[in-house]
Amino acid sequence: MSKKKIVFTGGGSAGHVTPNIAIINEIGFEDWDIHYIGSKKGIEKELIEKLNIPYYPITSGKLRRYIDFENVVDMFRVLKGCLEARSTLKRIKPQLVFSKGGFVSVPVIVAAKSLGIPIYIHESDMTPGLANKISQRFATRIFTSFEETKKFFPADKTRVIGSPIRNEILIGSAQKGRELLGFHDRLPILTIMGGSLGAKKINETVRDSLTELTKIYQIVHLCGKGNVDQSLAQVSGYKQFEYVSDELPDILAATDLVLTRGGSNAIFEFLALKIPMLIIPLSKKQSRGDQILNAKAFEEKGYSLTLEEENLNSETLNNHLKKLQENKETYKATMKASVQGNGLKVLVDEINQIRKK
Repeated sequence: MSKKKIVFTGGGSAGHVTPNIAIINEIGFEDWDIHYIGSKKGIEKELIEKLNIPYYPITSGKLRRYIDFENVVDMFRVLKGCLEARSTLKRIKPQLVFSKGGFVSVPVIVAAKSLGIPIYIHESDMTPGLANKISQRFATRIFTSFEETKKFFPADKTRVIGSPIRNEILIGSAQKGRELLGFHDRLPILTIMGGSLGAKKINETVRDSLTELTKIYQIVHLCGKGNVDQSLAQVSGYKQFEYVSDELPDILAATDLVLTRGGSNAIFEFLALKIPMLIIPLSKKQSRGDQILNAKAFEEKGYSLTLEEENLNSETLNNHLKKLQENKETYKATMKASVQGNGLKVLVDEINQIRKK
């Protein structure tokens, strides 16, 4: 049987790419001829090229919910992206396009629909992003992480499956993680993840609080591209990285508490790993509010604490982390009892049904 072809798309942040990577690693290169269409400068280009998968960059415009002259310019960028994506898809002739959203996915999905190619999309957040709101009308199948999200999509083609969690994230070694970081086992390890692009206020507040925090925790700070502060390189018990890839499973295996944004893919992974979370979601000023809803849902289920960014300072950070540490066993027990699913197997099975046709 000759290999079937599949095109993945999605980008703009790691949250739109890592689930695709999880699926790519699971469906296997032996059975599928795998291709990726992404933006010219997004993080997806760097992450996907590491996998030695053919990568096709296209022009992409930002989708805005507010009136701005750039919307006019970006309409032409999106149109150009549609033409580029259509040309690429005509050459590849895939049996399926799979999208994880982000601005770059819209031209790919429009182009795929025009060519009669089946389209699967996955929405991670409680409410759909603008890209998936547009894409849903073209999609063949729609999958969601949250039960609450289903109401935003056509019922006849939508299925709730949870988030596709990378298998490799679940098999890290705590001992290797501590050795990698040069940490001991006498203080808990706090991992701070502001997302692949970093989080300015989180980074600043953590660094302003280091004197107190390093008395209580050993800290791993994933601070985003260009955000490493070399003046803090010698602070004992504090390690900072722009972004961690291959070492992340071991670091997370060693982690006792995590401070994170409210991106769905990340918090579902921490749930699977049973790591108590302090979630500091992107504010309404910075986003459409999806991370706030994700954080609220997880807090209500007893998986995490939430601290609004507007209320973030050294005192509130210390107090929330203290509460999380004091009650960490309760959080871990609640997460252990969770019935939230790992959508990876479902997606792999659904994709492989296409291969068998």
